[in-house]
Amino acid sequence: MPEAPVTTRPRVVVVGGGIAGLVAALEVCDALPDAEVTVLEAGDRVGGKLRLEAVGGHRVDVGAESMLAVRPEGVGLVERLGAGERLVTPATTAARVWSRGALHPLPAATLMGVPTDPAGALGVLEPAEVERASAEQPWPGGALTQDVAVGEYVGARLGRAVVDRLVEPLLGGVYAGHADRLSLRATMPALWERAVAGRSLLEGAPERAPGPDGSRRPAFAGVRGGLGLLPELAEEMLRARGARLRTGAVVRGVERAGSRWRLVVGSAADPTTVDADAVVLALPPAPASRLLRDLAPSAARALGDVATASMAVVTMAVRRDGLGHLPGSGFLVPPADGRSIKAATFSFAKWEWVGALSPDVAHLRASLGRAGEEAVLQRDDADLVALAVAEVGEALGAPLPPVVDHHVQRWGGALPQYDVGHVDRVAGVRADVERLPGVEVAGATYDGVGIPAVVASAARAARGVVDHLSRTTPSRGDSR
Repeated sequence: MPEAPVTTRPRVVVVGGGIAGLVAALEVCDALPDAEVTVLEAGDRVGGKLRLEAVGGHRVDVGAESMLAVRPEGVGLVERLGAGERLVTPATTAARVWSRGALHPLPAATLMGVPTDPAGALGVLEPAEVERASAEQPWPGGALTQDVAVGEYVGARLGRAVVDRLVEPLLGGVYAGHADRLSLRATMPALWERAVAGRSLLEGAPERAPGPDGSRRPAFAGVRGGLGLLPELAEEMLRARGARLRTGAVVRGVERAGSRWRLVVGSAADPTTVDADAVVLALPPAPASRLLRDLAPSAARALGDVATASMAVVTMAVRRDGLGHLPGSGFLVPPADGRSIKAATFSFAKWEWVGALSPDVAHLRASLGRAGEEAVLQRDDADLVALAVAEVGEALGAPLPPVVDHHVQRWGGALPQYDVGHVDRVAGVRADVERLPGVEVAGATYDGVGIPAVVASAARAARGVVDHLSRTTPSRGDSR
């Protein structure tokens, strides 16, 4: 009688333990409960740009601290992780713009800084600039037919001041990039649709879809205790399901091994190998490019062309006495004014849970660093803190109270730049990777840098893995 084939569990390896990698692993565990899932993270912890650190004796976010709630993926992840009761909305979203030496209210109705009514931007814009924006000009040649830089397009239609004083601060906050390089199609899809249709840019923001109860969803959401809880909860859930999570695991190569894949892990002097039936590369563009260099050269070149921006988040716990009333949730800073900080958030005012952490100190944060402006990040931590304290105080018109504690989080190469042509570039990457059976890519490089978009990219990659494994024979003649 012939020997029965050995049935083995499919092995899936996720390279990268940021939120994209963790979600991809969860999706695979859900769809294939029998799969052996391993997450390999090069750093000393999982979570990527979601991180909590103790500042002033309390853990607060030192990475992303809010997410879009108008898309369902981020909120859905929180609920999936059993933290739905922790979902919160900002106590205030009244942001300001520190422009020309004064704080001005950010116009209420804008789409990534493009105002519905330019007159509402008076203050940030001077009267002549408001008049120019109101006299919207057509794009030369009519309806847009190809991708273009945000700054070039908006500037031509509404005037350069709208770009410099309104659009740039918002793009800087999201992408740490510059309007004259960032893609209109990739970063402002709603405006892209209007541009392609030849419509006005002043139509206003699209209406938010109602929630299940018919009420309008809030634009943003957070988590009581911090978004940095999400990777901790995801790790706990993955381990409970039998997944393996390895930190300090640098993947140096991916190669074919028959119909499977072999990953080379560890130092060049003492490498080990991990075999897999499917692989998800949930990595920034540069390391993904290196791993794909010999397998998918076209994708590797395209990913190698994706620039990244570095930034730093300075979180401060300051004495409450003497702080006084701060306006709104914080402020944005146009790069045209030559400041070092690009934004400040009054976390204690924006989030009730942060404000309730201590009766003695209040938490604030400032961010620094834009693409191509890494010089400020060469300063040591003490200098960055002093710079943040000085500029926030200057914006408020009075020095900040004494800083009781601080934390500087540096995010090197953290934000991929969606330069002109990004959508086509991503399509080319995916088309080339599709030739590699069982290999998928995910992360902030592809369809958006926010949490909901990253979660969606991870779910897409996991579906690709599951589809591939469903087409392969689960029985093999070797025991592996």
